[in-house]
Amino acid sequence: MDLFFSSHTLLFFALTLFLRGGSGATFTFTNNCDYTVWPGILSNAGSQALETTGFELSKGGSRSFQAPTGWSGRFWGRTGCTFDSSGSGTCATGDCGSGQVECNGAGAAPPATLAEFTLGGSGGKDFYDVSLVDGYNLPMVVAGSGGSGMCGTTGCVADLNRRCPAELRVGEGEGEGCRSACEAFGRAEYCCSGEYGTPDRCRPSVYSAMFKSACPSSYSYAYDDATSTFTCTGADYQITFCPSLPSQKSSKESPTRATTASTSTTTQTGEAGVMLADDSWLASLATADASRAAFPHEIAFIATTIILLMACLLL
Repeated sequence: MDLFFSSHTLLFFALTLFLRGGSGATFTFTNNCDYTVWPGILSNAGSQALETTGFELSKGGSRSFQAPTGWSGRFWGRTGCTFDSSGSGTCATGDCGSGQVECNGAGAAPPATLAEFTLGGSGGKDFYDVSLVDGYNLPMVVAGSGGSGMCGTTGCVADLNRRCPAELRVGEGEGEGCRSACEAFGRAEYCCSGEYGTPDRCRPSVYSAMFKSACPSSYSYAYDDATSTFTCTGADYQITFCPSLPSQKSSKESPTRATTASTSTTTQTGEAGVMLADDSWLASLATADASRAAFPHEIAFIATTIILLMACLLL
């Protein structure tokens, strides 16, 4: 009886580990900016609404909530917002047009840096990316933890507002943003629409190339899939606004590998004196370091398989 109980306990424990992720994912938002950010949340059609569609996140603040398996949607940060005591107001960037802190099913007005997710998609994998297709308003990084697979870190750590071309720049201070060429000029070749609505016709522009150079793992235009979509299974996710760059020491100690995403990044000094090469740190996280991050999860998978086999033998 004890042997039967022990073997089934092991089996249950192993299956719990193996099937982790069936309950969805925990999203944790952290604000490292020097100002308040108001995250906005939009669930895609057919996806269950999350516990909030928008909230205030003070400097240094953090908030977590659950999303079920099968959920898909997007997150972004609103800046330069003014809300009264009743919660009514507007934001300078990323405004969702609801006139409230809650976005209530409305999306972000460009320019806005977007984090896009599909949980439990094809093969049970989560798919995620950080997109600059609708422009940029603040730095944002997405990192997975506790999952299996590549689980790369992606996003944009560069301050594109400081190096934004004059023809794309909007606002100032906390309400500053950098529009996409599509938003600024409305031309089909920039919007990947009309006769340019296919991957073979819509090519990177000088403006999207600027975004890609600064943020190699982010979507820079509509068909920028190869270096911009990431997958993970059974993970929780950290969304950080204004993430900190690593120290020079840690950067020097990190191995460097050549990738498609990072080869286009050259060492230049931007308007703010920020080295573009610093942004290759993010590309290495999304490629070289991702394989290292996956290693512990592979060990966990092997250990779980061994436990399952032992449990079956003891039955």
